Amino acid sequence: MVKRLIDCNSGDIAQMGKADLLKSIALSEGRVIACETIGAVPPYLETVTNAEFAAGMGADMLILNLFDVNNPLIYALPPVEKSETIRELKRLTGRVIAVNLEPADPGCAAGTENQVWALTEGRRATVSNARTLCDMGADMILLTGNPGIGVQNHAITESLKAISQELGDRLILAAGKMHASGILSESGQNLITRHDIDEFVDAGADIILLPAPGTVPGITMEYIRSLVEYAHSLGALTMTAIGTSQEGADRNTIRQIALLCKMTGTDIHHLGDSGYVGMALPENIMAYSIAVKGVRHTYRRMVRSVNR
Repeated sequence: MVKRLIDCNSGDIAQMGKADLLKSIALSEGRVIACETIGAVPPYLETVTNAEFAAGMGADMLILNLFDVNNPLIYALPPVEKSETIRELKRLTGRVIAVNLEPADPGCAAGTENQVWALTEGRRATVSNARTLCDMGADMILLTGNPGIGVQNHAITESLKAISQELGDRLILAAGKMHASGILSESGQNLITRHDIDEFVDAGADIILLPAPGTVPGITMEYIRSLVEYAHSLGALTMTAIGTSQEGADRNTIRQIALLCKMTGTDIHHLGDSGYVGMALPENIMAYSIAVKGVRHTYRRMVRSVNR
């Protein structure tokens, strides 16, 4: 019998395949917290990975950003073979692990050269990179774009088709954008539309990524609620995302965004990696979690041993 993800121990998660994980998320009824972290920058707590820190503050899922499959660097992770990087992180955190891949068009990039977000080959949304992540133990791949990278929705669709054809039965596939990623024609309510959702689902997406209300100009609760309802009608789950550094805002703002996301009917609540750089402010992870699932579920996730 599949348990709600918010109730799962590490041992439960380790035994789940794709279908059970998706059902476990759905059964949690909009109370799953996913935190994006960057391992390739110095961690907040020096000798503890940002992923462990986020998990300790209440994250149910961890999403690795700027994770290069050819150089899988996570600062403060115990020394392991490169191929064991994700499995070691899963051992330490007991969490579902997702990784961002970016289907970028170099001609659309805006201002990323020599910046922390600058795209490397090991972060591109290719079948080869997705296969490597699957072999490394990743549970989910998120096709999206970092600031200025130049990711267009049609490119997400094409990458989805290719990756789903080979790995769709082994990996959860999520797709969408949390900000324009340098494409001005895909900003505001053009960032993602019903047409885009149709294409993503037809191409193999299990989860649709949407910007959280109040995080992108013109994105309201009512608009995202309509897209969540539409995605659900097609059999897909949804993840509302804070990808505009508001994961570093004050706690009152975080609580407000959390409740707006809850009102949309979303399945997963995403917090980005830029409280400063590396992960959301830890107090905001906890505040968001308490807002959508209360202290009982939040504290249980925070203190539950990974040895269970």
